[in-house]
Amino acid sequence: MTMSEPSRPSPFHAGEAAVQSRAGVREKIEPAGQRMIRDAMPEQHRELFGKLPTLLVGSLDAQRRPWASILAGPPGFITTPDERTLRIAARPHTADPLAIALALGAPLGLLGLEPRTRRRNRVNGTLIALDAGGFSVGVDQSFGNCPQYIQAREPQPLASDASVRTRPAERLGPGLSDGARTLIANADTLFIASASPNARGRGGADGVDVSHRGGKPGFVHIGSDPDSGRALLTIPDFRGNSMFNTLGNIAAHPHAGLLFIDYDSGDLLQLTGRAQLVWEGDALRSFSGALRLLRVTVDDALWRPAALPLRWSAAQYATQLQETGTWQRAAAR
Repeated sequence: MTMSEPSRPSPFHAGEAAVQSRAGVREKIEPAGQRMIRDAMPEQHRELFGKLPTLLVGSLDAQRRPWASILAGPPGFITTPDERTLRIAARPHTADPLAIALALGAPLGLLGLEPRTRRRNRVNGTLIALDAGGFSVGVDQSFGNCPQYIQAREPQPLASDASVRTRPAERLGPGLSDGARTLIANADTLFIASASPNARGRGGADGVDVSHRGGKPGFVHIGSDPDSGRALLTIPDFRGNSMFNTLGNIAAHPHAGLLFIDYDSGDLLQLTGRAQLVWEGDALRSFSGALRLLRVTVDDALWRPAALPLRWSAAQYATQLQETGTWQRAAAR
């Protein structure tokens, strides 16, 4: 930026800037963020959203806890009437925490991910319209992400999703069920929702975010908090784009929502909990390739059997996973 150019607000809030500084990338990332993070979608982002059969959504509940959700529909159920608006022709199931969070002016995080090509684009925005057929989101921030750690999969729609609508969701205790723990222990992918402490509609850098994490099966360690018995998840943080949107949110608002998908059955596990960043120590050294760790202590969880009306092909693992490890103590689980 030259002296004659007007200054622009930073695309990062204080929590993101603090984590960038601790990681030693602040001076490099601020100008990169100014270039990459826009208030409108470029044409290639609009094209991707328009052909997807799923959309990841991050939201906040009444206690300001983040939740990660997934919506599905035939390709074309997401449209972009203009570069600053997305229309989603779907509504969440009534059991999904997103159903209650959808209110005019609510901040939402959106992630369009095409696993087959490993393309992903994000929009952090505000709910600006809501009706029986779906909702619309106004763009506050739009940016792309690199394809790292995404497992390539091909989705196939079910012939009928009638049975999906009739299978009840199950509220789990914070210790989780055996089935939920097994899904987490075998997962190679998760989605994480987070928010800044001042997340609000039309908040600019302050909002809700939803992002992707991937690793070798077993990359998430699940144990139990010794004091409360609540499930305790530990997630490695690998080298990424260094913007630290998720970790910056958590540093300032220490909560996270996680979504795990059973790609064979369509089962979904949604949970929310208190989150903590780990920058050093024995736990970090026990996972090769991790630069930091994220710990989530579960407060609330929801098991939704066969909720996703898609089944997926076997994973083709990301090439970056050749450089990462699994928990050295994973065999003891």
